[in-house]
Amino acid sequence: MPKIIVNGIELYYELHGQEGNPVLVLNNGILMNAATSWAFQTKNLARHYRLLQYDCRGQGQSDHPEEPYTMELHADDLAALMDGLGIDSAHIGGISYGGEVAQAFVLKYPDRVKSLILADTVSEVGPELRETVECWIDAARQADALAFFHSTVSWNFSPQFIRDHQALLDDAKKRYQLLDFPAVVRLCECFLKVNFTARLGEIKSPACIIVGELDLLKGPEYARILKRCIPQAEMHILHDAGHASCWERAEEFNTVVVGFVAKQAAVTGE
Repeated sequence: MPKIIVNGIELYYELHGQEGNPVLVLNNGILMNAATSWAFQTKNLARHYRLLQYDCRGQGQSDHPEEPYTMELHADDLAALMDGLGIDSAHIGGISYGGEVAQAFVLKYPDRVKSLILADTVSEVGPELRETVECWIDAARQADALAFFHSTVSWNFSPQFIRDHQALLDDAKKRYQLLDFPAVVRLCECFLKVNFTARLGEIKSPACIIVGELDLLKGPEYARILKRCIPQAEMHILHDAGHASCWERAEEFNTVVVGFVAKQAAVTGE
């Protein structure tokens, strides 16, 4: 799959689905990557959309520059990526860290957003979440892939999913061996600066809030802030799902996304 130079760095991206279909951008979670994160979404959603998946700076196969990252910088990278691919506007989705990137993007580039899909994400960092991520940063600085996996896995998946999907988690454990831990630290430090709540009222795009009922990391209480503060927002709780709701309840996740975007198309006639 191709790469493109934007803002002085190289970004890895994937395009799926037919040209001419509405564009849907998917932003990854902090420990995810474009090649594997959306394994349960790509085939399904590409039937309906021109699907753009990519690794933001510091993730996966994109460049990992050593300077600090900011959400505004991620938003600028996405805008430049869309420019490079000839995409004027799109439906912008993201899970976890990717949802925070999506918020930064809509706040800086509102005219380029047809709608928002924000899954298991936050607009602010409460003290309990800050403590958890600080622990992740401490573990990442040790650069022990197995220890880092064990320190994060119970936050990312529900207990039942962990019990039922050992093979899938074993594969994920192997991917942790490939992590660039200094970049992970930079991504985590960037996340800890998230503070969008006071500006959510500026968002004019319709928004779909998705959250796993059992998400211990960025759960329903954070989703309710988004629902309350974004003027045109609807909220969907995926029952028995943990933080990685796009994996744990993939069919429901996809159905919500397709239904929401179809509803926007019916309203706008696009």
